[in-house]
Amino acid sequence: MDGFFPVFIPLKGQPVLLIGGGKVALRRAQTLARFGAELTVVAPEILPALTPLARCIRRPFRPEDVRERYRLVIAASSDRAVNRTAGERARALGIPVSVADVKEESTFFFPAVIKGGGVVAGLISEGGQDHRLAVRRAAEIREMLCK
Repeated sequence: MDGFFPVFIPLKGQPVLLIGGGKVALRRAQTLARFGAELTVVAPEILPALTPLARCIRRPFRPEDVRERYRLVIAASSDRAVNRTAGERARALGIPVSVADVKEESTFFFPAVIKGGGVVAGLISEGGQDHRLAVRRAAEIREMLCK
């Protein structure tokens, strides 16, 4: 059988590196914070809404920012070269990485997360191909769980 195997990992108190300070990074941070991840954000510009969610380092990304201590790395910068470098470094260190702009460089996909009624569900479309389909299905499932 082809496809992806869904895995749920505990993140409470676990260090997660998020590269990027824009809208995509904010959405990822909001989700990760709901599960208790200890977030570090590195970006030259960081949306104010990120500051209560993470330790923010306002400067350009450096490859050495990706260190073995991180449980996950999320490359969500608007800079293609930064995302590529972060992904390469994380993969070399054996750290699971989600590269927001090029799924082929990711070792996992960031799912649509639905939490409600004592249930947590993660949803992606087959192979991460149709983001809009995943968003629609997540909304349907969220509505069912939160009734």
